[in-house]
Amino acid sequence: MTETFDQAYWDARYGAADDVWSGSPNPVLVSAALSLPAGTALDIGCGEGGDAIWLATRGWQVTAVDFSAVALERAAARSRRAGGSPAESAALADRISWEQHDFTRWVPPAGNFDLVSAQFMHLPAAQRTPLFGALAAAVARRGTLLIVGHDVSDSHHRGHITPADLFFTAPDVAATLDPQLWRVDVAESRPRAATDPDGSPVTVSDAVLSARRW
Repeated sequence: MTETFDQAYWDARYGAADDVWSGSPNPVLVSAALSLPAGTALDIGCGEGGDAIWLATRGWQVTAVDFSAVALERAAARSRRAGGSPAESAALADRISWEQHDFTRWVPPAGNFDLVSAQFMHLPAAQRTPLFGALAAAVARRGTLLIVGHDVSDSHHRGHITPADLFFTAPDVAATLDPQLWRVDVAESRPRAATDPDGSPVTVSDAVLSARRW
């Protein structure tokens, strides 16, 4: 049986520590966004705001969404401290809209975002599949869909979770995209160095999908 990753779960997790994540933007997002002109972005599963704040500093207008109200309050506070001056901090905070939604029910507006990013946003397959479909539909023409998560091959590092339920592969996600509407630029398992729960070095694999809407 898997855990229920709902608002109560995430509120408890964020409430148990001052910093759950590093605060730095995800490297795959940085690499992808650096080549894109700033526009409108949807950051789903934004957590403590590292990606959303980084995008806003690059001129993006960001809708940052998470299950957890605790995480969103922390992220909003960080955005107000992120600029080099009070005026810059206020301008940066104005470029981010923090929204709390239940991803198993919420549907983002269709065709509304130049970039839709989901970084390590894992749900059971029955909920994840329609969500990823809704995220794809939310991408505007000429926009980019970027999905990064733990690859199925990484499951041996997380034995308490059923791989077929919470893990996925990038080619599987790519196969759900209509080739008449999408150009898939990247759909691969990408290795990276990490540490296991005991602090030992390991190599894990991320499922990385980057696709462009025609």
